[in-house]
Amino acid sequence: MNNSVSDQSFFIESEEDDEEKLSDREEGEHVGDDGYNSDSSEVSSVESEQQNRPGSYNTTWPQSYRQSIDMYSSVQSPNIGFLGSPSISKISGSFLSSSLTRRHTPEILSNLIKPLLPVVADEQQQHEQQQRRSSHSLLPPLPRKRSHLKRVDTDQPPLKISHEVALPRQCSYGQAVLNGINVLCGVGILSTPYAVKQGGWIGLSILFIFAVLSWYTGILLRYCLDSQPGLETYPDIGQAAFGKVGRFAISIILYVELYACCVEYIILESDNLSSLFPNAHLNLGGYVLGPENLFALLATLAVLPTVWLRDLSILSYISAGGVIASIVVVGCLFWVGLVDQVGFESKGSTLNLTTLPVAIGLYGYCYSGHAVFPNIYTSMAKPNQYPSVLLTSFAIVTVMYAGVAVMGYSMFGETTLSQFTLNMPQELVASKIALWTTVVNPFTKYALTMSPVALSLEELIPSNRMKSHMYAILIRTALVISTLVVGLSIPFFGLLMALIGSLLTMLVTLILPCACFLSILKDKVSRFQVSICVLIIIIGVISAVFGTISALSKIVESLS
Repeated sequence: MNNSVSDQSFFIESEEDDEEKLSDREEGEHVGDDGYNSDSSEVSSVESEQQNRPGSYNTTWPQSYRQSIDMYSSVQSPNIGFLGSPSISKISGSFLSSSLTRRHTPEILSNLIKPLLPVVADEQQQHEQQQRRSSHSLLPPLPRKRSHLKRVDTDQPPLKISHEVALPRQCSYGQAVLNGINVLCGVGILSTPYAVKQGGWIGLSILFIFAVLSWYTGILLRYCLDSQPGLETYPDIGQAAFGKVGRFAISIILYVELYACCVEYIILESDNLSSLFPNAHLNLGGYVLGPENLFALLATLAVLPTVWLRDLSILSYISAGGVIASIVVVGCLFWVGLVDQVGFESKGSTLNLTTLPVAIGLYGYCYSGHAVFPNIYTSMAKPNQYPSVLLTSFAIVTVMYAGVAVMGYSMFGETTLSQFTLNMPQELVASKIALWTTVVNPFTKYALTMSPVALSLEELIPSNRMKSHMYAILIRTALVISTLVVGLSIPFFGLLMALIGSLLTMLVTLILPCACFLSILKDKVSRFQVSICVLIIIIGVISAVFGTISALSKIVESLS
């Protein structure tokens, strides 16, 4: 197991050596009549080698997972464009990371680059590339490293666009920690006081138990990634453990979880905006839209254009402020309680056994970042710091969760709502800041969260590019409208979060990492590790079953 890290390092270094050899070969090539070296055959051979390498797992659906999750989890250079159109600008450098991915496929190359490259591939290679063309062409162009089109005729104008190889990302310790916090600290923090209300003060211990177990399963994902070359994402791990069926199953679970988060964003906007403007309504031909339905519709219309964007890196850049937004909201809660002296009159209940399963789902939702952890690990300059990065991220986020849970439930007691922002006195300045921060933040994250789901569906479109762009817009529009329909049908923020946390997060965070670890490294796992993994799986299954049943029963009861 310890040797796997060095094996992976050797694998990566060998790729770089291949690139250097390729560059050396190009310098000694015959120069064509146009004054530029012809390198398309070498490019084709490198691409073919990457696609056919035994350790490569990015050859089956979903192929867009790595790049789309990178956009969702970290900040890249601001770069805007609409579907089917080339990028307007490229600004090198980033805030939390320095490049997109360790490898790339030919269809991710910029549309501006492709016409400049001579086509020398045989008909079979062209046919295979045509079959493999998918929604990757909608992803933003990757950062570049080294030009492979060398100009030798000084009388010709300079070539502005070149074919270059992507750099492996070199993410520092601090950047990785910020990425981890940004992934973990989401809208779940709004419901931790409500979780204490559902489970009681003793139930708060579940938060710390899940924090420890989730940190441990995050470490297990690292061992799975290091087990063999080519593993980079969670679906890759599923394929290594259980074949293509495992890859498909894990991918579907992850995409459903992301889709459900978008539904939560719509409900979140509806609840908070209707609390700010309780008298808002719209009369449509005798049918009156109340504030909840009206603001859910308006929020959907507002996020729809962002989903059409081809390059979401500018939203990724803005969404890094999610950490700041969470800190602002938490600070406002403490300000209202300590400075504005709203009071801590409620002692609360010690334990609520009847609604404890709902609390389990809410606490579980707080640690639903495992889909992104493999991306964070494979992006780090020093992978050996990954356990420390996870520990720091989990520690900071857990302290924030616990602090908000204790403060919110102490202030509002049994009147605590599913989002503590709805309990805060609206006449206070701090309350208004918290509400508007909560309202604005999802607008920057909705498109990033929905993008992996949309790209996975666009991969299934036949490879007619003009149709793909049209279908891409239709698919994204349909997904957004469907989240509105689901949000209006189940307008219960806390209960839906408990359902997601119980049914999906338990699988992604606790059950599947242990199952994949035991399957991939079954010959190298000690009995103690097997016992720990089996215990975590049992805890995850019990939590999932009871939490899902309880959340569903509460939802049905509320609808009736």
